[in-house]
Amino acid sequence: MLTGLRIKNFAIIGELQMTFGDGLTVLTGETGAGKSIILGALGLVQGDRASPDSVRTDEDEAVVEAVFDIADRPSIRQKLREMGFEAGSDLVLKRIVSRSEKNRVFINGSAATLGMLTTLSEPLIDICGQREHQVFLNPDNHIDILDDFGQLLAQRREYAEVYGAYQVLQEQRRELQTRAKNRGEKLDYLTFQLQEIDQAALREGEEEALQEEKKILSNIAKLETHTAAAFDDLYGREESVLTLLRTVQTEIKSINDIDDRFPTPSQDLDALYYQLEELAFALRDYRKTLVSDPQRLAAIEDRLEVMQKLKRKYGQTVGDILVQRGTISDELKDLSQLSEDMEALDARISASLQVLEKKAQHLSEARQEAARRMEQAIGDELKTLKMVAAAFQVKFAWHAEKGLALGPKGWDQVEFYLSTNIGEVLKPMARIASGGELSRIILAMRRIMLQTDPVATMIFDEVDSGVGGATAELIGEKLRDLAARHQIFCITHLPQIACFGDHHFRISKAVTDGRTHVRLTVLSEEERIDEIAHMMGGGNFTEIAKKYAGEYRRALGQKTEQQA
Repeated sequence: MLTGLRIKNFAIIGELQMTFGDGLTVLTGETGAGKSIILGALGLVQGDRASPDSVRTDEDEAVVEAVFDIADRPSIRQKLREMGFEAGSDLVLKRIVSRSEKNRVFINGSAATLGMLTTLSEPLIDICGQREHQVFLNPDNHIDILDDFGQLLAQRREYAEVYGAYQVLQEQRRELQTRAKNRGEKLDYLTFQLQEIDQAALREGEEEALQEEKKILSNIAKLETHTAAAFDDLYGREESVLTLLRTVQTEIKSINDIDDRFPTPSQDLDALYYQLEELAFALRDYRKTLVSDPQRLAAIEDRLEVMQKLKRKYGQTVGDILVQRGTISDELKDLSQLSEDMEALDARISASLQVLEKKAQHLSEARQEAARRMEQAIGDELKTLKMVAAAFQVKFAWHAEKGLALGPKGWDQVEFYLSTNIGEVLKPMARIASGGELSRIILAMRRIMLQTDPVATMIFDEVDSGVGGATAELIGEKLRDLAARHQIFCITHLPQIACFGDHHFRISKAVTDGRTHVRLTVLSEEERIDEIAHMMGGGNFTEIAKKYAGEYRRALGQKTEQQA
């Protein structure tokens, strides 16, 4: 239940702070007094879009704060705990709309997200105005309204899960069909690619080895020149390095024979001599291996060109080509068993479709049973609202000429039909209802929906549009009856409805210090009679209107006591 509302710097509202009770609360006032502004502020608590333009002129931010009593709403308290907030008997939802900064949301004093606020407010408060009228009139919403009335949403979710799985299977089949469409050409192409790679017989490391061999064969002449020069310098010339080293070795030996203090014995030079001699022999043997082989060089270049060609098509390295070869092979296997996969998938689709059609059938049967109950309930409500000739019907369409069309909500197409006069055929509700009739129809639908709706607070805006007299009194009685189970707010221009309120607020505008302000005044019983008389007789209401208003209030009170 909504127990408090604070609005600050919103539109032309400077600051309003209101406390509410249970039962039926009526709000009255002249056109343009600010009723729609208060509804707009409540819309922010519901999660409606916030605009910086809604901030009062010359102010930086607007604040809307609503307090709800949730002592008897354990599901709300549990949701609060799951979100990480304190969960007491009160819930405080607050929105701050800023001109220049980011808008903010608070739940019980802690920062929150807009999604959290919307989730919590949805089962707490509902505003029924012109926008909601359009919801009821739009045929696209009728199946949802019927399922809500019949408490079939859980059953519909079960169907939707199966439908979603069925759609996944259908999408997989479409993908297989797309692959199968060019299967022959794809098989030929992949087979060619696989053969092309296999014919090359590539090996890891082969390319590097061939590059090294090519480098040697391409430089045989240079290698021979350098090898011969090194060999001659070490061993082949008359005054080679080894010949000179022998001479040096003889001289050092003579030094050692005379003075053993010389640090380098001739034996060390022996080791150096033999090492250089081995190097010379190695150069000689290496030179023998340097044989020019143009044919081998050409073969290597051809092989490398094959590799280069494959790299341009399949990857940057031989390793990449071999990986691609595995991918091609796997794809060939998949294509080869495509027919088997298609058969297996078709079997799964057939089984899924059987389950889906069975659930759709059960859902449709439950809807038709709920539709009969809805027709009866709305018909009874309309009769009590002085629409005794009205006939309401829930019509189903299944596209019989095309067979049953399964969709995310089943195979039913639902639309509400109405006839308001004797002898008139039933027609779509959106095309048949006048303004006054529409208000009563929406009220009737709201009444039957609220029998199962957990929403705690309902706000009716313009429910009295196009009606008056005895019909308005009936609407007031209906709202009073609803107020026995829900907290009801009603914005009205009709005294016949205002008289039924347990609480009465007057909305008005005043100018103070050159600024327009919206005021919300709690009316005493005497002030209520004056307000109702004003609604009856206009601006200059007479004592007769005031007396009548008082008698009307008392009569309604007595009638209510008798009914109780």
